[in-house]
Amino acid sequence: MKFSTNKLLANVIIIGAQWGDEGKGKITDLLSKSADVVVRSQGGVNAGHTVVVGDQTFKLHLIPSGILYPDTECIIGSGTVIDPQELLEEIDQLVDLNVSTDNLFISQTAHVTMPYHRILDQAAEDRRGKFKIGTTGRGIGPTYSDKAERIGIRMLDLINGDRHPDKLEWTINYKNAVLEKLYGLPPLDAKKVVEEYLGYAERLRPFVIDSSLKINQAVRSKKNILFEGAQGTLLDLDHGTYPYVTSSNPIAGGACVGAGVGPTIIDRIIGVAKAYTTRVGEGPFPTELDDEIGILLGDRGSEFGTTTGRRRRCGWFDAVIGRYAARINGLDCLAVTKLDILDELPEIKVCVAYEVDGETITELPTHANQFARCKPVYETLPGWQTSTTECRTLEELPENALNYLKFLADLMELPIAIVSLGAGRDQTIIVEDPIHGPKRALLNASVNPLQQS
Repeated sequence: MKFSTNKLLANVIIIGAQWGDEGKGKITDLLSKSADVVVRSQGGVNAGHTVVVGDQTFKLHLIPSGILYPDTECIIGSGTVIDPQELLEEIDQLVDLNVSTDNLFISQTAHVTMPYHRILDQAAEDRRGKFKIGTTGRGIGPTYSDKAERIGIRMLDLINGDRHPDKLEWTINYKNAVLEKLYGLPPLDAKKVVEEYLGYAERLRPFVIDSSLKINQAVRSKKNILFEGAQGTLLDLDHGTYPYVTSSNPIAGGACVGAGVGPTIIDRIIGVAKAYTTRVGEGPFPTELDDEIGILLGDRGSEFGTTTGRRRRCGWFDAVIGRYAARINGLDCLAVTKLDILDELPEIKVCVAYEVDGETITELPTHANQFARCKPVYETLPGWQTSTTECRTLEELPENALNYLKFLADLMELPIAIVSLGAGRDQTIIVEDPIHGPKRALLNASVNPLQQS
């Protein structure tokens, strides 16, 4: 798998085109080989990217997947929220596995997840009862809430906290009042928390920089920059299946805001989608399978959350949400993952539309109640019932597997640039170079065999 080294298309965003867990970690790791810089732009430790290299499995939550390449600079941008304790544990685990973190950088304006954020997250979720959202309980939502309320603690506040400990103590005591009066929970010891977190700050200080400046310097130097998304389009705070969403903007536009760059520098947007669909947590899921096929997909696909360990809900591929993701993000091409999980099935269904209140619709409803009433309209395709895990070219794929990919490309009105057939780096078919290949307007069947003419 070799990619072009020309610099015509240098700045690429990788986005989840479903509800997250699409395999973005593997695709980012794969493309990081051609990248000079990899930037994580939003989310926190609620994200989990799994990368398999040889016989080693790396589970990353905050650090960009490009860290596994020693010459690639990895930047945690200002749009992320950082749990210092978790980040340091992640750094230590990488070092123990002989992975250098010398090229890791952290935005000075990224907000910090504090102990009270985790407590408030779990308490609020418990109080929601039947209206719970299904958060990871890692304090992400409350951290972003404090950011919007303008009482958040940023990395620059933390690393300078020894000069202004009173600011940190004031914030903790402010939150103690909420813990005690609203939830009846015991307060935190402000001085102990400050002491603990100043210890984290001392270790993290060497990594903290003006990340927007560094990224834009890389742009001016014509470096290849990969923007790594977390979660997925349908979990976007503004454009996802609200209220069952995350607290940030995991769409392409959010990558620019979270990294501190202008949209004019972006050259390519790659959407990652599983060959079927999964989701974690609460909320409507039209193609969800609660039968033996759903169990088979979950077992074969090892569908357990990297962050929480929760079993993911599984269902057929949903082209309605896929087309929506293409529109919201302005996708140029797709990377389809876990095609091999479908290998045993005699037939495979694809949702091409919804039926709701007696009407057939092909666009995603914006109201949660209407979306919850949607029933999938399926087309059924024959399976291939043979292993694809050793395939390395399209020609090696079974005919029905190739036809399935062509069907998805046609429905999504997008070329498929990458097909993943397992967790390993080498278990991948590169249909076209997704970074330096031609832009979408130039693609046709003669260029990409998975794009309809």
